[in-house]
Amino acid sequence: MSSPAAELAGRLARDAEAVCRTYLSNGRRHGRYWLVGDVHNSKGRSLYVCLTGSTAGRGAAGNWTDSATGEYGDLLDLIRLNRGFDSLREALAEARAFLRLPRPDAVSQTGQPSAPVGSPEAARRLWARTRPISGTLAEAYLRARGITNAGELPALRFHPACWYRPEDEAPRQIWPALIAAITDEDGTVTGIQRTWLSRDGSGKAPVDTPRRAMGHLLGNGVRFGLVRDSLAAGEGIETMLALRMAFPALPVIAATSANHLAALSFPPGLCRLYIARDNDAAGRAAVRRLTDRATAAGISAHVLTPATNDFNTDLARLGIDPLRARLARQLAPEDGRRFAVSPAQAGR
Repeated sequence: MSSPAAELAGRLARDAEAVCRTYLSNGRRHGRYWLVGDVHNSKGRSLYVCLTGSTAGRGAAGNWTDSATGEYGDLLDLIRLNRGFDSLREALAEARAFLRLPRPDAVSQTGQPSAPVGSPEAARRLWARTRPISGTLAEAYLRARGITNAGELPALRFHPACWYRPEDEAPRQIWPALIAAITDEDGTVTGIQRTWLSRDGSGKAPVDTPRRAMGHLLGNGVRFGLVRDSLAAGEGIETMLALRMAFPALPVIAATSANHLAALSFPPGLCRLYIARDNDAAGRAAVRRLTDRATAAGISAHVLTPATNDFNTDLARLGIDPLRARLARQLAPEDGRRFAVSPAQAGR
């Protein structure tokens, strides 16, 4: 085990009962041991963790053994298995977050100084540490919302252990996250949006603000498809992906919020703008402002109205065929025909 890992394992062992109460909450203390079913926090008594003891060797504090499977290790191993991490690096980050230790990144492994918090450069560095969403919790999250065609979209990626801090002075947490690239008209990443996810991908993480954006956002957005003369714009990623479920070749952009939707930049050559409205006060106000700006720029603006509060909810509750039929009545007839084909057929 490397020196940083050994140091963290030792720190965890000194607070072994707190580690167990956090990661093995279905267990209980019995003498100098914590008893639970397995590393995944199942109920039972086959796994036992030494809460007190020497600092090394047999019976050391923090060592654990599962008598049912023969598995054993220290608390860093337990955290890695409990959280399902693929790498030691992810386990180290989780352990540092639990212990409330600073992240060792004043200078990165490449020798670069830390980027300012929330800056475009910080967003690009986080983006560089992500991976494609196919087969990940991010894809599972989108599928649970009725979006089944997002696996190969380059604007969406996955981070298995993304930092989350509820407020400035609060300890950091780690959650898996769907990461979306916010780009300008040239395709340069100017920011990212993080959607922190539950550990099984069934929904958003149980935190106060599971969705946050960082970087340079004004005028930019999360883009899907190439714009020629028509574009659909809206607030949320899931809302705009729901439109692409119904019309796969329709270019769309998610502005990430109502205020940013109102300030969206228009790409060159845009003739017709479809604005996907969220049925709340902020959404309606953003649509009015964006419509006025588009009209003043000589762009034909058309508002797309959902049956519920937004188009992703329409997709989940009504299904793809009713959503497609509702949208078809609101698109120009020629757009309904050409955007109904697959992106490959449309030459995306």
